Amino acid sequence: MTGDILLGGLFPIHFGVASKDQDLAARPQSTQCVRFNFRGFRWLQAMIFAIEEINNSSTLLPNITLGYRIFDTCNTVSKALQATLSFVAQNKIDSLNLDEFCNCTDHIPSTIAVVGAAGSAVSTAVANLLGLFYIPQISYASSSRLLSNKNQYKSFMRTIPTDDYQATAMADIIEYFQWNWVIAVASDDDYGRPGIEKFEKEMEERDICIHLNELISQYFEDHEIQALVDRIENSSAKVIVVFASGPDVEPLIKEMVRRNITDRIWLASEAWASSSLIAKPEYLDVVAGTIGFALKAGHIPGFREFLQQVQPRKDSHNEFVREFWEETFNCYLVDSPRLRESGSTSFRPLCTGEEDITSVETPYLDYTHLRIAYNVYVAVYSIAQALQDILTCTPGHGLFANNSCADIKKMEAWQVLKQLRHLNYTNSMGERMNFDENTDMAAHYTIINWHRSGEHGSVVFKEVGYYNVQAKRGAKLVIDKTNILWNGYSSEVPFSNCSEDCEPGTRKGIIDSMPTCCFECKECSDGEYSNHRDASVCTKCPNNSWSNGNHTFCFLKEIEFLSWTEPFGIALAICAVLGVVLTTFVMGVFVKFRNTPIVKATNRELSHVLLFSLICCFSSSLIFIGEPKDWTCRLRQPAFGISFVLCISCILVKTNRVLLVFEAKIPTSLHRKWWGLNLQFLLVFLCTFVQVMICVVWLYNAPPSSYMNHDIDEKIFITCNEGSVMALGFLIGYTCLLAAICFFFAFKSRKLPENFTEAKFITFSMLIFFIVWISFIPAYFSTYGKFVSAVEVIAILASSFGMLACIFFNKVYIILFKPSRNTIEEVRCSTAAHAFKVAAKATLKHHTASRKKSSSNADSSASTPSSSVSLKTNGNDCDPSPGKHLPRVSFGSGTVTLSLSFEESRRSSLM
Repeated sequence: MTGDILLGGLFPIHFGVASKDQDLAARPQSTQCVRFNFRGFRWLQAMIFAIEEINNSSTLLPNITLGYRIFDTCNTVSKALQATLSFVAQNKIDSLNLDEFCNCTDHIPSTIAVVGAAGSAVSTAVANLLGLFYIPQISYASSSRLLSNKNQYKSFMRTIPTDDYQATAMADIIEYFQWNWVIAVASDDDYGRPGIEKFEKEMEERDICIHLNELISQYFEDHEIQALVDRIENSSAKVIVVFASGPDVEPLIKEMVRRNITDRIWLASEAWASSSLIAKPEYLDVVAGTIGFALKAGHIPGFREFLQQVQPRKDSHNEFVREFWEETFNCYLVDSPRLRESGSTSFRPLCTGEEDITSVETPYLDYTHLRIAYNVYVAVYSIAQALQDILTCTPGHGLFANNSCADIKKMEAWQVLKQLRHLNYTNSMGERMNFDENTDMAAHYTIINWHRSGEHGSVVFKEVGYYNVQAKRGAKLVIDKTNILWNGYSSEVPFSNCSEDCEPGTRKGIIDSMPTCCFECKECSDGEYSNHRDASVCTKCPNNSWSNGNHTFCFLKEIEFLSWTEPFGIALAICAVLGVVLTTFVMGVFVKFRNTPIVKATNRELSHVLLFSLICCFSSSLIFIGEPKDWTCRLRQPAFGISFVLCISCILVKTNRVLLVFEAKIPTSLHRKWWGLNLQFLLVFLCTFVQVMICVVWLYNAPPSSYMNHDIDEKIFITCNEGSVMALGFLIGYTCLLAAICFFFAFKSRKLPENFTEAKFITFSMLIFFIVWISFIPAYFSTYGKFVSAVEVIAILASSFGMLACIFFNKVYIILFKPSRNTIEEVRCSTAAHAFKVAAKATLKHHTASRKKSSSNADSSASTPSSSVSLKTNGNDCDPSPGKHLPRVSFGSGTVTLSLSFEESRRSSLM
């Protein structure tokens, strides 16, 4: 249709061209377009409707008529380029810089803007050509992200969102339904390849795997389609994401229908989400339940009536209307070129041209959701608004050099392109229309689900959500899962994962040579948990917690220490208290019978100190029981160490004193002075002071403290950190050193008189001490938790009871149950007997040596006289009273009389 200003249009009125091999034996013929596209024809009608509406408007472009030249691209690049060359041929010659050959400046360009094309691959080719002449092109359905490159496609604009948004939206849907194992299929053109490439990047960011990545085309051979379906059928992925147009998808769907593969879920891009080629009842067993991205629907007032008014006679200038009529009613019009091509009317009857278009069901009249048609409508109005801005431009406020304005009667295509780039207006529906920096429209998708109609078995596109790029993060995707029917009948979300979800308490484990989406479920380690399905890692429990048996949650660890209330702690405390009671009892006995010979003979003052130190030893073990605090940790080791050193020091001084007294041939005043009571206490103090200094240095440099030991599973042990193991070693080592010296003197004194045989028991007590503390060292370092304290308490109690029993129990027994032995006579008798034995041994040794010397000088044949040693006493050997015979030691040649007299006061001072 002619007009003052012409607009070009490119629409896919047919789905493709007939495949015909040109052998070039004759002049090549133009390829024939086949398979009428009813939706494409509706888009064409939307452009015509918009132009007529503008021409009838009194406010928009008054007194200016728009015309149009519309071509069929047949969904192929070659046909689209033929039409584009027609536009370019009528444009200004000066666009080719040919001004010197002709003067065409007064000529108004035939086509100042082009609406189209549909497919991205077609638009790419067209944009390359139109961009050379800066002819603005506004596409209504080309969404390839490559077309956003303004350096390459200088004059391209569109009213459809770019595929970058759609690829992101698809990845968001897959993540929303928790799928991680999908198949990706794309058309082998500039629409499918960039779209699926962006989709792959989005999937990588979400750690979702693509099992198969395939390219398709409507021109694939049968064997190629069959091989592709074989791979899809053998794949465990149930979700198929398709970036392709309807004609490219159709061969794949047909083969899937032939094989009856109905267990797949399709995720459709906007290019075929509502395609009439695929949305057929015979395909529903395969494609029912498809989730598709549809463009935002718009409302075009009066368009429904306009579509219904189409008629061959009324639109005789429009050859597409005649073909549409024939395809709709399956007939031929009189004088139709298609009738001459077929050569017969046997297959189709003739049409009258008066048939009722509303009586048939056709995609052409599906105006319930105008999406692409609305984009065409917006594109035409955008061009008209740009022309209106040129028409109403005020000089000095224009967009051109020196703020000048273009002349509507002499304008050129590049001027319209400039005006379109700065377009910003509100349409009749109140929507703000403008192109962004990439000359793209803002993205907003409607998510549809393919349902089966109960009446006719046809496809119903049910809206189940939307995707708004301009919304905040997390609010872009909104889906109502209750309205989705999977595979046309199920409400349960299909499973499309490489591996089954891991239950709580487990985590994903990597499988060698498999993608990350394929995993095996491994149980969480002890001390770790996972409380949700499909966990990638197990979470470590806090230090004060531990995982339950199923590793699904953490519970607080039980806090343990050597408690007063547990049976073990009670038993140790009873033993310690029993030790204190027994030691106190012994001390009471010794105090009560302090003037008896047994008590005096054992150096009662040192015995009292020794008993006090044993009470301290037993009491120190109680500090190891109960919850460790800083003060108890710092007190217990020094208390134990000092108590034991005090105890062993007393034993050492006692033993060494007795030994020196009995080994001295004549107790002189020097011995009495040296071993006086004050010096004994001084030695005990000095030995104990060394231990005190060890403890002071320890507490100053590395004081012990309490701490919670989290290393043990399921329990927290409150123990003492000793601060310095070396200091503890010095403390115990010094104690053991004193015990070793004490053991030496006790062993040497083991043959003292009967009443002094406590040296034997001291020897036994020291042996017990060594056995206990030598066993303590490996036990201490091999135990943990509360048992460390228990081991030390047992060692303290065992060694304390050993010394108490060995040193004092025999004496208490004699004092309480054998008082007859606790007399002066008994002591004197034992002392005298010991003295006689010592003297006899010395004399016998001397006599033996003399006889050996004399016998060496005698005749070798004479017999050696016998000798005898006899101890002769009267009837009361141990009675020292006057008038009685003194003890004698007789030898063969004479008698030696030894006189021993110990006064009580003298003996007491020595003992």
